[in-house]
Amino acid sequence: MMKKVFPFLALCSALVAQTPELKLSGFVDAFYSYDFNKPNTNKRQDFLFNHNRHNEFNINLALLKVSVDESKYRANIALQAGTYAQDNYPTEYEHLHEANVGISLNADNSLWLDVGIFPSHIGFESAISMDNYTLTRSLVAENSPYYLTGAKLAYQASSELEMVLVLSNGWQTIEKTDPDTKPAIGTQLLYTPNEQTTLNWSTFIGEADDLERRVRIYNNFFGEFIVNDNLRFIAGLDIGALESANATKSYDMWYIPSLLAKYTLDKQNAIGARVEYVNDTGGAIINGNGFGANTIGVSSNYDYYPEKNVALRAEARVLQDVNHAYKNNKAQTLFLTASLALKF
Repeated sequence: MMKKVFPFLALCSALVAQTPELKLSGFVDAFYSYDFNKPNTNKRQDFLFNHNRHNEFNINLALLKVSVDESKYRANIALQAGTYAQDNYPTEYEHLHEANVGISLNADNSLWLDVGIFPSHIGFESAISMDNYTLTRSLVAENSPYYLTGAKLAYQASSELEMVLVLSNGWQTIEKTDPDTKPAIGTQLLYTPNEQTTLNWSTFIGEADDLERRVRIYNNFFGEFIVNDNLRFIAGLDIGALESANATKSYDMWYIPSLLAKYTLDKQNAIGARVEYVNDTGGAIINGNGFGANTIGVSSNYDYYPEKNVALRAEARVLQDVNHAYKNNKAQTLFLTASLALKF
């Protein structure tokens, strides 16, 4: 009898010792933005999905997240509200920012499988504005997935290299509208040779979740470089192609180079800048006023941190497009945006 009791007690002890860590975190981003083109509605532009309200105070994102972390399993669930949720999520899932569960698949925990709704593996900006160099999101971030729904296999090949394989429902899709749409495939190679350099290559290939089911192919390249304690910058190039019609060999191509920089003046002050160009003449991702986009964008922001977890930010941004892609058929638009955000 004791031979059976002792192993049981040992197992109970091991389970108690492996009690998972429970973490609560949150984020609130309140903002005001003014578009000098004075659109007729409260939305600034149809191709922007953050801080996209004109001449009104609002909440871009209010987020509350619970994370469970144990050596062999993990889970995240996050609830949200705000204009970001309204503009990026289907109505029935509007308040569900993230929900996923993961398990370790090998002894040294270098291989993980996560399933559910999780942040996209594409891009250098997230939904959390305080994590980004600039207050508003770049055009490439706004027009590529913020989240995916599916399964993600992540392998930490070494301290420098992480490899990711993603099988998802599609391009920022939670619930498919067409059950015959094939799953999309994504990959990521994240190489960090040292603490000052991060190099990334992410891909996506999948069908549009509509009756046409046109194939979309996407490549996201970027490098982040920390020059010193004060200066860092990101250089990116995104290249995509969308089938002009289903099952054809004709594609509308687009490409977006981006350059962002952040300079920290001291513990409480920083400045940021961004230059970007969008060549999407076929209107594959930006189709303003019935035309494709041929846009140059420049922005600059000033950040003040009264506390390390609080940010007061202000940004001026100009977009210039030869095709008059903006509301009121304008070729240029100027935005002023301010935000007060807290992260815990």
